[in-house]
Amino acid sequence: MANQQKILLVNPACLDARISGEDARIVPIGLYYIGALMMDKGFSVSILNLADIRDDPVEVFKTIVSRQQPDIIGFSVINSNRWNAMECANAAKKIRPDVTIVFGGPTPTFLADHLLTACPDIDFIVTSEGEITFLELATALGNNRDNSFEQINGLVFKQNNKIFRTLPRDPIAEPDSLVHPSKYFAYQHLSLSRGCPGKCTFCGSPKFWGNQDLRFHSPEWFADEIQALVEKGIHHFYISDDTFTMDKQRVIEFCSLIIKKKLAITWNAISRVDYIDADILSAMRKAGCIQLSFGVESGSEKIRKRLGKPIVQDKIITAFSLTASYGILPRAYFIYGSPGETDQTIQESIDLLNAIKPLSAIFYMLVIFPGTHLYQSAVQKGLVNDDLWYRKIEDLPWFEIDEQLDFTKVKTFGDRLRSEFYSNLDTFVRQIDLVDIKELYPFHAQFLSRLAMTFSHGEYAADTRVKNQDKTAKQLYDRALSYAPDARAFLGLAMLLQKQRRFDQAILILEKGLNHWPENQDLNVCMGVSLMNTGRFTNALNFFEKFKKIPEMHQYIQICHQNIARIKT
Repeated sequence: MANQQKILLVNPACLDARISGEDARIVPIGLYYIGALMMDKGFSVSILNLADIRDDPVEVFKTIVSRQQPDIIGFSVINSNRWNAMECANAAKKIRPDVTIVFGGPTPTFLADHLLTACPDIDFIVTSEGEITFLELATALGNNRDNSFEQINGLVFKQNNKIFRTLPRDPIAEPDSLVHPSKYFAYQHLSLSRGCPGKCTFCGSPKFWGNQDLRFHSPEWFADEIQALVEKGIHHFYISDDTFTMDKQRVIEFCSLIIKKKLAITWNAISRVDYIDADILSAMRKAGCIQLSFGVESGSEKIRKRLGKPIVQDKIITAFSLTASYGILPRAYFIYGSPGETDQTIQESIDLLNAIKPLSAIFYMLVIFPGTHLYQSAVQKGLVNDDLWYRKIEDLPWFEIDEQLDFTKVKTFGDRLRSEFYSNLDTFVRQIDLVDIKELYPFHAQFLSRLAMTFSHGEYAADTRVKNQDKTAKQLYDRALSYAPDARAFLGLAMLLQKQRRFDQAILILEKGLNHWPENQDLNVCMGVSLMNTGRFTNALNFFEKFKKIPEMHQYIQICHQNIARIKT
């Protein structure tokens, strides 16, 4: 029998607008796990993503609450969205006074006392992993068993005007026992594991999951999840494990299953430079991995140790070279403005940047949050306390509590790093050295043409800091075709020629591509456009009409008919 309670799960909006970076705008996978479990138990569940809307998120939320009249609203809260979560909680109570408000996620786990004081509208906080705790709480609420809340592990709530904490909940020992979120939802971000072996001092993950509580889905469970999502029409994934490759054999088995299932997917993952080798990279590339991100953090050994990344420099350099050699784009995360940061340590980061030659890089100013070692250390030294979070801020930049640093100096550090990366990116690309393994040739072609597209028509093409965009793109497209025929390479070369208005040469390139992929929509459209620009509208029409059921083709077809009629008259 279906449970009559209605549950609304919410991903709140961040305090500061996001210009880029889709991670801040996606629904956390934890909400999908909770939603799937609740739906499997008969609850009515909907998920609202306020982080990816342009309108006023509170007004959108109020409209949804008024329409749905939920009994329980659960918010997934991190530091950057806590204010929106509190504003929505207050709005919900005004619309529906009897609604139960539940906060969960990293910030409620680490700042429970603060949030319950700052936001009296919160009824319960679920700490750490939320699936079982939320289910037991919703069940107790549905049964009107108010006196049973103290028996539910993993809760924090107010009782007689005092904050009451129940016993911590044991981690879920077998993640495979959870309901597949893909049974009910479609999404691109997913995770094989829970926990991380690292001890990064700027990261709250170790404390949230527990360093010793590394748990995994089986390769079969994870591959089945992806297969179900592919059947829903999703073909690119972001695997968000803190260290995806920490269990080598498990990852290789997962990759083998993806290959065996013949799933035509691409995916990105995150790892550490000390958790990869040729075997795992080969397996990942064949299974569709196209990007692997590594936390380099700093070129200074002293700062890497302070940040909890005591990895020798040679291992970092080797990991980037090895990753690129298998046709997986290596992306580097750098942090600047750390304790002890100086012009010299930034120069060491620049030197390491030029040694590892990343093909993508993200540069972060060091900020600290509750739950991290750096934040706890600052609290113990009396530099900050939790009252800080009454301010309407997302985070605390380290330089604000470091007498040796200030905003101007730290901004200069970031500017130097970014300038060095973008001004040398074309050189890094020319120095890619791919492994000479014939079975990887088609993958090499895909890798090179995908990278080329970012220079000719993608992210790097639009960035004035990047040098020689078209020249670099052409070199990459040509090199891709030296490994294997590749539709994107033919298309990219043709579009470069179109930009130069060399339409006849573009047609010759497209003819070669269409010999391999006669039904490829992009190649057909590009051919049609090239023919139109040479006045051959009747020929162009043939390429557009193959896809006349697609609305985007209508404008091209209409232009061709108009010009054919004009020529006849």
